Amino acid sequence: MGLQLKSGTDFASAYALARSAAPEAFDAQSIRNLVGGEWVVLGNQQSHQTPVDQSEIVGPSMLSLKQAELAVSQASKMDAEWSKVDLDERKTRVKKAVDLLRENRDTIALLLVWEIGKPWKLACADVDRCIEGVEWYLDEIDRQMVGRTPLEGPVSNIASWNYPLSVLVHAELVQLLAGNSVIAKTPTQGGFHALTLSHALMARAGLPVTLISGSGSELAPALVTSPSLGALAFVGGRNNGRAAASSLASLSTRHILEQEGLNSWGVWNYSNWDELAGHLTKGFEYAKQRCTAYPRYVVQRELFPEFLEMYTSVLKNLRFGHPLAVANPGDDFPDLHFGPVISAKKASELDQAFNEAVSRGGVPLYKGSLSTGTFLEGQDVSAYIAPRTVLEPPKSWSIHHSEPFGPLDSVVLADT
Repeated sequence: MGLQLKSGTDFASAYALARSAAPEAFDAQSIRNLVGGEWVVLGNQQSHQTPVDQSEIVGPSMLSLKQAELAVSQASKMDAEWSKVDLDERKTRVKKAVDLLRENRDTIALLLVWEIGKPWKLACADVDRCIEGVEWYLDEIDRQMVGRTPLEGPVSNIASWNYPLSVLVHAELVQLLAGNSVIAKTPTQGGFHALTLSHALMARAGLPVTLISGSGSELAPALVTSPSLGALAFVGGRNNGRAAASSLASLSTRHILEQEGLNSWGVWNYSNWDELAGHLTKGFEYAKQRCTAYPRYVVQRELFPEFLEMYTSVLKNLRFGHPLAVANPGDDFPDLHFGPVISAKKASELDQAFNEAVSRGGVPLYKGSLSTGTFLEGQDVSAYIAPRTVLEPPKSWSIHHSEPFGPLDSVVLADT
């Protein structure tokens, strides 16, 4: 018998759960924006292809610049009021929001599976890390606020799609604790369902939150350079981060820029291969679609045989495929290291990057096959890519100094 979806996990069921939990935020075929404390129908409704199987699901409603500017204006009014609320009341409301997130944790996680392809365990971890992190701040915020006052103006939050809860919502809840209203833009590549439900719960707890969707480049004058903002918090790629920084009216404007980097393992005079194998296996979680992934290995030349034996064993034992495919409908969620990458386009780019490196002289050290993955019969697998590795990639490689953001590794041998 072939694989099938785990019972009750199809997207229609996930969306019905979201609508039941927050009917004010979801329509039958559209997602609303949260502006001025009200869920409103604004912008042009978009469809979205889930990376899980390329089926079409409800997408965001994309706002225009003028609509975003109105949202910032409304957020500024809420900020003026929120900054006067005493810390104990802020803690009470944030704790209520955290409790609501915990109550709806499984629904949020299931939305993350469909939107951005996270395996179930990792989707749950994204929500749990958000909750646990904010709980730490609830315990510590009193001492942290000694001698400090809220910023003048809301904090604008722009973050990438890969960790909507543990990065974006977590940051917002801490900013709210500190006495600032918050604005968040949903990532255009995914995360808007989970973020919409989370913000509905935050608003229900009495928190001054704004959530809008739209093109980052179009909305930048409102979300990056508006003089009404108290600060900008940006998490994402280098190009977009550079554009955000360069568009600030002044670098004296409070801003946080967290951007990609090419992390590397250095292996020298080393022999504990079993321990390293555990680290490398964990590193493939979510197909290395995170800034803490390590896609490059700089290995002492004489240790390469031992490294290669350990490394290829890791690759051959990775589990990947459809995040919800099980042998029987009532089975537990599959325990996978990763599912799809964020889109079919991204999978194609990774494939092209591997071929480019090889064509320019790199050695194709490993090229996995989708046949080892777990998929539904007839499923569209265009957003999936098996692990690949290039030995001694050419320095002319287009991503030699960039983060692949996918299961594409490179190995460089070192003599000194």
